Amino acid sequence: MQPNPFFGVFLHWLGGLASGSFYVPYKGVKKWSWETYWLVGGVFSWIFCPWLFAGLMTQHLLGVLEQQSFSTLWWTYFFGVLWGFGGLTFGLTMRYLGMSLGMGVALGYCAAFGTLVPPIFKALMPNLPVGASIVEIARSTSGQVTLAGVGVCLLGIGIAALAGFTKEREMPEEEKRKVIKEFNFKKGIGVATFSGIMSACFAFALQAGKGINDASLAAGTDKIWTGLPALVILLLGGFTTNFIWCVVLNLKNGTWYQYLATEALPEHAHLGGSGGEHAPASHHEGGPVSDLKIPVLGNYIFSALAGICWYFQFFFYTMGATQMGKYDFASWTLHMASIIIFSTMWGWIFHEWKGSSRKAHTLISGGIITLVLSTIVIGIGTYLKGR
Repeated sequence: MQPNPFFGVFLHWLGGLASGSFYVPYKGVKKWSWETYWLVGGVFSWIFCPWLFAGLMTQHLLGVLEQQSFSTLWWTYFFGVLWGFGGLTFGLTMRYLGMSLGMGVALGYCAAFGTLVPPIFKALMPNLPVGASIVEIARSTSGQVTLAGVGVCLLGIGIAALAGFTKEREMPEEEKRKVIKEFNFKKGIGVATFSGIMSACFAFALQAGKGINDASLAAGTDKIWTGLPALVILLLGGFTTNFIWCVVLNLKNGTWYQYLATEALPEHAHLGGSGGEHAPASHHEGGPVSDLKIPVLGNYIFSALAGICWYFQFFFYTMGATQMGKYDFASWTLHMASIIIFSTMWGWIFHEWKGSSRKAHTLISGGIITLVLSTIVIGIGTYLKGR
């Protein structure tokens, strides 16, 4: 099958829509802690879906994985573990900053460091399974254009951060927490920075897993599905990080009981999606009593939907990358740009910027536009490299 870049662009935007929308179902979760619904969603996004779709859409999945060298499997898994730290803190970013600002800042960093981190580590560790080192990039015109795009990206992050600072200073605390229950600008920016940097390791993992893609193609898999087997190993690494951390939080916060319980402990009655909602009070002869009932089935359904939605960003990303041909350079930047746009759309739909000034609205719009522009500049630089 010949590559179809236009179809590839469409697939990347579908992946961006899935990623930019995945946190929405979590808003339906009631009286579960963050670590509980995040882990339940993660089981679907990092374990269930990768094995299901790779098993259905590719040929001889187990045989393809068994024939890989330990080095290929290890590096794919290891970079998946590092990316897992980014995925873990990505959820916290949404929790503290909301969808529009949180994704804008985190993905701005991800776009920048997804370009910078691999070549920097390549210069330090020449045997890493990635492309050129930062020194080689800086010596070429295409590399200089790419680095300029990274600079534009960092500028966009600064503008988005300034928008968040302006919003925090202008909006009353009560108004902010109506739409983002645990809004915390300083904590959110710190988490978003770490998340964006570590999420860039996904690019490492994709490069490390290319041998798996080639083996799947040789086994008879249609080229458009050849990226799916590598996701089984990559996302297993991400699951490892998230599983350990969520279990630690379950034990630390005493929330381990929530997976099967039908009633919440009183101190957890306020918990829910996106940071929690205060439970309504009901009245009877003994006075007001908090509603402690946990909608277990609903929580599992919403968490599963969120996890499946998040997996589909990788599903469509790997499909899109196979269609880009000589324009494969654009995959990462297209993905980042589309996620930023769709997440900002959801942020506006949920009125996360309601009540903030025109200045704050102008700044966040300018920040998002600058971030999208940066992905275009980075793409141009990578295109020049391929000429």
